[in-house]
Amino acid sequence: MVKILVDSASDIDKREAENLGVDLIPMPVRFGDREYSDGVDLGRREFFEKLIESDELPQTSQINENMFEERFSVMLENCDEVVAIVISSKLSGTYGCACRAAENFGGRVQVVDSLNASAGERLLCMYALRVAEKNSMTAKQIADELNEKKTQIRFLALLGTLEYLKKGGRISSAAAFAGELFSIKPVISITDGEVKLVGKAMGSKRGGNLLTQFIDKYGVDFGMPVALVYSGLSDELLSKYIDDSKRLWEGKIAELPKFLIGSAIGSHIGPGAIGVAFFAK
Repeated sequence: MVKILVDSASDIDKREAENLGVDLIPMPVRFGDREYSDGVDLGRREFFEKLIESDELPQTSQINENMFEERFSVMLENCDEVVAIVISSKLSGTYGCACRAAENFGGRVQVVDSLNASAGERLLCMYALRVAEKNSMTAKQIADELNEKKTQIRFLALLGTLEYLKKGGRISSAAAFAGELFSIKPVISITDGEVKLVGKAMGSKRGGNLLTQFIDKYGVDFGMPVALVYSGLSDELLSKYIDDSKRLWEGKIAELPKFLIGSAIGSHIGPGAIGVAFFAK
């Protein structure tokens, strides 16, 4: 039997992981002098409450080698092999730590660099569960399948504010001020494992239209997992976007899965963002 392990950068929390039948390994998140385990003792809503109240950005840390080694040891007591899916190696050192830990288990652990985070990483985990149901597949075969399919994942998000990119030093104060003054709404994607700006529009409505244009450009494979996400304390903006873009979804998917973004991406984009993750046709 092959078991799936995923880190909390996927925005899968402890309760959902238990329901899905996957193992969750949390990323450390620090607010001031207190450290939390993301998705375990720090829920996503609680994270945004703290983020909004805090003057400083929280610090997210990679999952270290010892943490992975301990988890692999426990998992392999109850299964034959493990496939670990982790946040993009270009966003965190977590992948390298997982690989070094896996070397101690004689090929029984396969580590997959999702080249993504948040909803993009979530989709790869959901596909892994689908593949793992084929009991004849080894961990190596599952990992090979995931490495092939992950290149088709598209994760696009419309940001509600530039304030948190400024706080994180990713844009200048002048650029953030100009963006807020003219109500610039950037669209970002995770491309080749990195967060990139792919477009910007004036105002939320035009921003939503731009997001839809990018989705149209790639085309959604509705035979594969799909996820929509939002950041902050309300899903109102996402619900409005779903209504405005209903031609994308009507008659193609019975129910749109909606999730709250967690700390790995939420620390950098702040509240008021919406995103769509899908496998491109």
